[in-house]
Amino acid sequence: MIHLYHCVDARSFRPLWVLEEMRLPYELTVLPFPPRVLAPEYKKLNPLGTIPLLLDGATRMTESAAIGHYLATRHGPSLLAVDVAEDDYGAFLNWTHFGEATLTFPQTLVLRYSLLEPEAHRLPQVADAYAQWFLARLRAIEAALEGRDWLCAGRFTVADVSVGYALLLASFLKLHDQFGPNVTAYWQRLQQREGYQRARAAQQRAAEQAGLGPTFGSM
Repeated sequence: MIHLYHCVDARSFRPLWVLEEMRLPYELTVLPFPPRVLAPEYKKLNPLGTIPLLLDGATRMTESAAIGHYLATRHGPSLLAVDVAEDDYGAFLNWTHFGEATLTFPQTLVLRYSLLEPEAHRLPQVADAYAQWFLARLRAIEAALEGRDWLCAGRFTVADVSVGYALLLASFLKLHDQFGPNVTAYWQRLQQREGYQRARAAQQRAAEQAGLGPTFGSM
C-alpha cells in the first residue's frame, strides 16, 4: 500500500493530487506544519523532517514533482505521464521541474519572511523581492498557455500538477490577483478538476481525524 506523509496544502499536495487523479489506493498521514518542529518523531522516518515522504514497498521518495512522475509511470500507464516517444516529452520534463525549481522556490522565501518567521525577524523587502521574482517567471506559463488549455501533449499531465501547486501556493500568499489572463483561466480549470477537489477533501478529512486545526495553506 502506498503511504503518503503530508501537510495541508504544502508541497506534498502534488503527490496527493496525482494519487486522486489516478484513483490509486493509498494511506494518508497529515502532520502539523512544520513537522520537523511539531512532529519530531517523524524524523525517524525522514531525518530531514520535510514533506512529502512517499513509501511504496521498498521505494522511499521525498521530492514532490518526482513523486508525481513516479506514480504516473510506475503505477501506470497513465495519460498523466508523457512517454519518451511523444514529441512533448522534453516539454513535459521541463514544466514538471519548472513548477518546483522555478515557481515554488521563490515563494518559499515569501512564505518564510512574510509569515513563518517571528515578527521581529520578518523581512518585508525580501518577501516582496521574491514575490516579484515568482511573478516574473510566471510569464513563461502565461505565454505557454496561449491558445491551449494545458502545458504539454494536449492534455492534463503531471506537469500541470507541478505548476498547479505553485499557483495554489501563490493564491495562499495573495499573489493570484497579479496572474495574467491565461494563468487565471488555467488556475480556474485546475481547481475544477475532480482529482483536485478529491485531494482537497481527502486532506481535510485526514487533518480533522488527526485533530489538526487550521494550518499552513488552509483556505
